[in-house]
Amino acid sequence: MPIVRHTASCCALLIAVSFATTASSQPAPPKPPDAVVAGIPANYEESKVGTYTLPDPLTLADGKPVRDATTWMTKRRPALVKLFEEEQFGRAPGRPAAMRFEVVEKGTAAFDGRATRRQVTIFLTADHSGPKIHLLEYLPAGAKTPAPLLLGINFSANSNAVTDPGVAVGEVWDAKTKTLIPATQGRSFGKMSVEPLIDAGIGFATFYYGDVEPDFAEGYALGIREKYLKPGQAERAPDEWGSIAAWSWGMSRAMDYLETDKDVDAKRVAIHGVSRLGKTVMWAGAHDTRFAAVIASCSGEGGAALSRRNYGETIAHLTAPTRFPYQFALNYGKFGGYPDTAPMDANLLVALIAPRPLLLQTGDTDFWSDPKGEFLAAVDASRVYKLLGKDGLDTTEWPAAKQPILHDLAYYMHDGGHGMVPSDWDIYIQFLKQHLKP
Repeated sequence: MPIVRHTASCCALLIAVSFATTASSQPAPPKPPDAVVAGIPANYEESKVGTYTLPDPLTLADGKPVRDATTWMTKRRPALVKLFEEEQFGRAPGRPAAMRFEVVEKGTAAFDGRATRRQVTIFLTADHSGPKIHLLEYLPAGAKTPAPLLLGINFSANSNAVTDPGVAVGEVWDAKTKTLIPATQGRSFGKMSVEPLIDAGIGFATFYYGDVEPDFAEGYALGIREKYLKPGQAERAPDEWGSIAAWSWGMSRAMDYLETDKDVDAKRVAIHGVSRLGKTVMWAGAHDTRFAAVIASCSGEGGAALSRRNYGETIAHLTAPTRFPYQFALNYGKFGGYPDTAPMDANLLVALIAPRPLLLQTGDTDFWSDPKGEFLAAVDASRVYKLLGKDGLDTTEWPAAKQPILHDLAYYMHDGGHGMVPSDWDIYIQFLKQHLKP
């Protein structure tokens, strides 16, 4: 393990996402990781990771230590949120004044009567032809009290995400034509197995990230960020929001609706996302403290994996012109090749979710996303959880695959590669039952 000291101061799109429980949904064997991406070499050898110095979550900018929860909440945490806004994800606006909810389907029996289905349109602008979120929601039928809920952000339209013929057929973005096409013609990334959640007394809601903004460089002009451009503005400022901040902002808008739903316990809403959407839920959970818990799957570089650790994907890979610079603030690119000069790292991002429960789910052969780097970030952030009276990982030994650590700060690595496998869903439900207490 490298020497880690402190100072004061996505990865490819989803290889396998499946919430299904059938054996046929197991992912394909992992392919060898690429040695060079976007012309930039990638390291996969622990001997070449080297030593690094992490920014200390428990030291204020003036060098004074953080010794109590009040100092963390009133001084250190707000400073770190501002730091990530300016240097990594970008500044996003607040709740839009013109936002409006339309409950298109108020309540229909689903899954053999075990759940009640709702479909909601969240209009994000006064112009209803502009970006809008199509939220699909399931709640346990016959619940006597408001239910806790898992809110997931997904890679395809709702009609592609669940096996339910009652869900309206949506639209998805075609990256080649830069247009919306029927979801039936778009890619599907696996079906979500909603029933086990419902049986556990937990609701489920989801929406397509493309509802907020398309996932390609030109999406800036086609999504919500275009609505916030200043008159005559041609380019975004270095600290303006990237698409990950936009998708995270969309999760907060979904939360705005959930707070109005009397059948949802808005104090017990967890969020989930995979890969670049794992990064999205990390930032959503760090920025919006209304979310009660976070499950981030394979968030990797730019998410929960340490940038200073030279392993797998790096900031330089993420922000290379041919890859994903549009997902982050433009400022983030200046740290490409020089992660040790960045004032932030993933240990601080993990710490920002404290004291709320966080589960980092990874795969032991997902070398590109650096599962060990996620674990080490959580090891360091555990000090903040402990300061706030919660359980950190309580170990510095990287666990083997299939050995979950389900504390307030939790870690689980499946036997496999990037994304989810069916057995992960069982771990998720254990984690949610433990912390949301349905």
